[in-house]
Amino acid sequence: MGALMPADLAILFEHPRWFAPLFAALDRREIRYQAIDWTNHRFDLAEPPPAPLILNRLAMSAFLREAEHPIFYAAAALDHWERGGARMLNGTAVLALDSNKARQLSLFRALGLGIPATRVVHRAADLPSAAEGMRFPLLIKANIGGAGAGIVRFDDLESLAAAVSERSVPTSIDNVLLVQDYVPARGGTILRLETLGGRFLYALEVTTGAAFDLCPADACVAEPGRAAIAMRAVDPGPELVQAAERIAAAAGLDVGGVEVVIDERDGRPRFYDFNALSNFVANPLEVLGWDPHDRLVDWIEQEIARVKA
Repeated sequence: MGALMPADLAILFEHPRWFAPLFAALDRREIRYQAIDWTNHRFDLAEPPPAPLILNRLAMSAFLREAEHPIFYAAAALDHWERGGARMLNGTAVLALDSNKARQLSLFRALGLGIPATRVVHRAADLPSAAEGMRFPLLIKANIGGAGAGIVRFDDLESLAAAVSERSVPTSIDNVLLVQDYVPARGGTILRLETLGGRFLYALEVTTGAAFDLCPADACVAEPGRAAIAMRAVDPGPELVQAAERIAAAAGLDVGGVEVVIDERDGRPRFYDFNALSNFVANPLEVLGWDPHDRLVDWIEQEIARVKA
């Protein structure tokens, strides 16, 4: 912004298009904010935080757009600013979960929630032995993915072993891989539950098809060559709402979503993803009847007032 007064809010982002609706909503409210691109960012350990309130909007898919991605760098910057007294929204503790699928699943399980059967390795060579005794099909997942990256389905142990031998299994930028039960989705859909300030905001039912990239936001839907995703707002029921809010509370999640699939084999919900980057749904007025960015800015204004109090 061009304001002469110091910014009340700093928003750290990486994707060039995803946050236009949020910036527009902040501009409408005349909130003093500084938009900072993680991509070409640097910081000095002798300098204070860029604003008293900082919102982290880093996407875990950043490594797909830039080899010298800021995912691990961001952890150092956020930690430094927290030590400097800034109020952090989706700070270091949330980033530590967002960037580690194994930790996400461990949290879900510790909360007593169902998850897909999962084993974790740090060497690709150990994938076949880790898969022994598991039922097929199964998925090999990168521990840090994003946008459906780093997920491959295998229908038998032999094809997995062959892929390991040919070095065609997924890789993860942290060298951690998951061997995970492939959960058949009841009705061919998954549920994404969004939270804000620890409270349930809305839920979407998203048709999976054969895709693993189920981002429902404007910038995702508009990408060239990307298949359309069928989605609709739904009432997920009190059990799943409570589960999403418990996850948000345990994680310290300020704004973000969790994804759950209803296992058609036994009807049990299985939570499998934690996403601290909520871009919200495309065409919100059509899908929801209201714009979640307005709710987000309402909440940001409250947080700014808290910091100033």
